[in-house]
Amino acid sequence: MKKQAFNPYLPSWEYTPDVEPYVFDGRLYVYGSHDRYNGQAYCLNDYVCWSAPVDDLGNWRYEGVIYRKTDEPAYAERKGCLYAPDVTKGPDGRYYLYYVLSSTKVVSVAVCDTPAGKYEFYGYVHYPDGTRLGEREGDEPQFDPGVLTEGDLTYLYTGFCAIGDKSRSGAMATVLGPDRLTIVEDPVI
Repeated sequence: MKKQAFNPYLPSWEYTPDVEPYVFDGRLYVYGSHDRYNGQAYCLNDYVCWSAPVDDLGNWRYEGVIYRKTDEPAYAERKGCLYAPDVTKGPDGRYYLYYVLSSTKVVSVAVCDTPAGKYEFYGYVHYPDGTRLGEREGDEPQFDPGVLTEGDLTYLYTGFCAIGDKSRSGAMATVLGPDRLTIVEDPVI
């Protein structure tokens, strides 16, 4: 029996802003940052996932924690919060989670065999010489990645520029190669 769908569609105690929805194999999955009730900052919690059948959007299921901030190698030394993520399915059938730890200026990637399973750290988005995006001279800090995969290429969109902010130029588009990490076309504002 189908339940009536309502807004908000998640329980009142769940705070997942900046959500990115995707349909994989007949289910709608939502990925987002994860705020804490009465938290002193945004994005304090680990990433979780919720899903529902595309033909029954009143029947949401909590998929659990899919990635912990402690799974990020830089977290042990730098701490920080997990900013808004995005997910894409590669042609290899695996799912790639792109995110930025607030204390860094680089894009990290985790990978999983299922849309809402346990993601494992995979690597950092980098130039062919190994320099990480966000650390090369002239790069801007990375923020809230968005991704789209077509064939062997993944299009990575990052960044922002608040009104009056002279330290940033704006959003960037970068093209990644088949490994989903290596830049094949430099960022363009």
